Amino acid sequence: MRAGQVAVIALVAAALGGLVVLGGVAVFDIGDGGDKVVLTAPGEDTGAPSAAAVKPLLGNSFDPAEIYRRRSPGVVTIYSIFDEQPTPADDAHAAQGSGFVVSPDGYVLTSSHVISTAGEGRPTRIAKRVYVAFRDNDRVDAEVVGVDLNDDVGVLKLDPDDHALTSVPLGDSSKVVVGEPVAAIGSPFGNTDSLAVGVVSSSSRSIPSLTSNFNVVDAIQTDAPITHGNSGGPLLDARGRVIGINAQIRSESGDSEGVGFAIPINAARRSMKQLIEDGSVAYAYVGVTAGTLTPTLAKRFDYPVDRGAVVERIAAGSPGLSAGLRCGRETEVFRGVQFKKGADVIVAIDGQPVTSADDLVRIVSERLEPGQQSTFQIVRGDERKSIAVRLGERPPGTTINACS
Repeated sequence: MRAGQVAVIALVAAALGGLVVLGGVAVFDIGDGGDKVVLTAPGEDTGAPSAAAVKPLLGNSFDPAEIYRRRSPGVVTIYSIFDEQPTPADDAHAAQGSGFVVSPDGYVLTSSHVISTAGEGRPTRIAKRVYVAFRDNDRVDAEVVGVDLNDDVGVLKLDPDDHALTSVPLGDSSKVVVGEPVAAIGSPFGNTDSLAVGVVSSSSRSIPSLTSNFNVVDAIQTDAPITHGNSGGPLLDARGRVIGINAQIRSESGDSEGVGFAIPINAARRSMKQLIEDGSVAYAYVGVTAGTLTPTLAKRFDYPVDRGAVVERIAAGSPGLSAGLRCGRETEVFRGVQFKKGADVIVAIDGQPVTSADDLVRIVSERLEPGQQSTFQIVRGDERKSIAVRLGERPPGTTINACS
């Protein structure tokens, strides 16, 4: 984060309500949670991280001191310089955040807003120079491999010959349980190598991205303090495995008090793989926003199904519109909920059940790819239909604000 600026989302962001916008990326191999967590190289000569096995901590107890002792050597402080010749006293030229080493090849994961100006309301710039500092205060140069602004993920590359590297093992964010203890390591307010602890407050939040117009699904909510400078650092489970990248705080006051969120590590893995291989991340695109159909709403508006994703908006020229999906054009407020009457309800994609708007974006983001043709099963009135949708690639900065 830029010095003096806290990554804050005011609660007014909740005005987005139940609307979610669809996007997706490819999949990175995930360790099975056994004796070792393995970061697998994605094919030959791709420049991706080499295979690196790091043992998780033994036992089932939560020992923050041991987690810190074993993992803090792999957590780094990141300094990003955006102008050619910054004045040391001018904090507008620099940003400071956190990151962590994920392979002996020198790859480092962080947040995209740590190494870019994304989310500041102006054209995004990538840092001209990036330095990475280790716990021994030694600083080395880092190369920006790429940024994924949709999921707020950034990847750096260090030269392994510049400093001894300790990798931090990656876990499986799909197995996160509400109430489990977690530890966050980073550099809040520039205080390097700091530890904070808490619990997982929720494991499946859909939150607005700090750096794009789209939502991040399956974000991890935590009460572990995440403050200015923590962005990009790891959120670790009891066995010392990274389950998320600390990214933002939602606050009413605009200060650092509030609810913290981390980008799920499974999403970050997918982003990292594509950034290393291609320098960018391609997201599937349907071009719709959706709300959630509940049993009460289904009964009120005479739908023959209880659950699904209600198509509320469709972008002009989008794959969803070309495929024939229909959105609701008349809004009625029922028990405080704005509902689009007469809209298609998506109940499955390629045989995978869709029971909510979050399910819809989750399936598209995790399982579908640009150019792929998928079968959307919908309910329209009293009929069930199957519609073939040829997915596009998400255009940058897309906002869907009308029913075309």
